[in-house]
Amino acid sequence: MDWIQLNDIIKASKNILIVSHINPDGDTLGSMCGLYSAIRDNFRKKSNMLLMSKCPEIFKFIPYVDEAKHVSEFDKSREYDLVINVDVASEDRMFESAVLFQKAKHTVNIDHHVTNENYGELNFVSPNASSTGEVLYSLMTKMNWKISSKTAECLYTAILTDTGAFKYNNTNSNALKVAGALVDIGVVPSDIYRYCYESNTKEHVLFQAYCLNNAEFLENDKIAYITVFKKDMEKFNAAEDCTEGLAEKLRAIKSVEVAFIVKQISSTASKVSMRSENVDISAVCQKFGGGGHKLAAGCLIKAAVPDATKKILDEVKNLKL
Repeated sequence: MDWIQLNDIIKASKNILIVSHINPDGDTLGSMCGLYSAIRDNFRKKSNMLLMSKCPEIFKFIPYVDEAKHVSEFDKSREYDLVINVDVASEDRMFESAVLFQKAKHTVNIDHHVTNENYGELNFVSPNASSTGEVLYSLMTKMNWKISSKTAECLYTAILTDTGAFKYNNTNSNALKVAGALVDIGVVPSDIYRYCYESNTKEHVLFQAYCLNNAEFLENDKIAYITVFKKDMEKFNAAEDCTEGLAEKLRAIKSVEVAFIVKQISSTASKVSMRSENVDISAVCQKFGGGGHKLAAGCLIKAAVPDATKKILDEVKNLKL
């Protein structure tokens, strides 16, 4: 079985790297730190953790996250015995870490995105799972690993955030069972919820209010979108994670079937985050090299915000809304 092979490879590896995806969310960070914690507890080994982007302030509470290093701090010439990607849906999402993944003696891909193409030597991809945190919990229990309170906090954060505090339609019975098991280990749900959803800065709240006030609506309010420019972020002193949750707020409007955010990365690149009530938007994002889930997906388009917005709108208007 693959999970037995994974256990053996971890046991034999002298240097291990765990990689999270660019623009990290609670699932990739919780999964990365949860795996780091579990390897530390069960094998007495200290792994390296790689961040492709700055860790959002609200996730600074996650155990061990402060030990993660930014990709700019890594020696790209180093060869690891084992590189494990967590919640990295595609090879494109590796960005600068791709060279480390490709040179590793062993590679593992742990994820839950339906668009994942099983690009690792070992692949643990469960599209029916709520989160990568849920996939990891399953692996840890199969391998009979000890799950400490710190590991449990990490995995609970991953599940909580990727289910939208257990309100998205990916909140299945197993996600709730796993969450319950993690609570039994020692997680305090109210604490994790407060850290994730009630710890925003004034700048974050005011910037999101500004964005929502400038939202655009089309097709009898079935389509809603927001464009975000760096100049506006600077005006409000908003952090890089300032757009997190905006698409969900638009999708919560009764008439809206597809909502998306187009955020300026540079003069020639834009990040798109899409959400839908019942339309498969992963297919839209895949056309631009992205992916994700049927109702929650994203991509990076090599175009300025206005052009990127038009490209997405052209695809969305072709959907049956």
